[in-house]
Amino acid sequence: MDERMQIGEVAERTGLSLRTVRYYEEVGLVTPSGRTPGGFRMYTRADAERLELVKRMKSLEFTLEETRLLLSLLNILAGDLPGEERRKRLEELATWCQEVDWRCGLMRQRLQIAEGLGSSLDREIARQGEEAEPVVRRQARRARPARQWAGEAAYEERYEERYEERYEEPPR
Repeated sequence: MDERMQIGEVAERTGLSLRTVRYYEEVGLVTPSGRTPGGFRMYTRADAERLELVKRMKSLEFTLEETRLLLSLLNILAGDLPGEERRKRLEELATWCQEVDWRCGLMRQRLQIAEGLGSSLDREIARQGEEAEPVVRRQARRARPARQWAGEAAYEERYEERYEERYEEPPR
């Protein structure tokens, strides 16, 4: 029998917030495999793997509709298909692989740009000499995650609200 997890367990396993797991259910990307008699969502390992896939697609900036399309394709490929139909679907999957490769390349370029900016700023701090050192230390203290001061739950809730306002969907 497949292991059953409640929403908190699947959220922890996938690194998603409870709110995000519920949102993905609301928009039809992931459906819990069942519910307890008390109405609690129950997820299987396959459900968690599907959530992981959604999370990965989100990190590569795929839209919800693109995510739906790939999930649908994977569902179709999991079934019995005649040879020619299977070949066509596998060609579609290969196209998705190419798209993922392209997006990964784009992210590598963005990372290089961001690292270049960080290096430039480090050089500027070094050029400023000793008088910059106390300022840099003070800024480093301020940069510690706010959750250390405000409490993790309150921080996460505020972060999710700001994220939703900006992107019109909950964070991954």
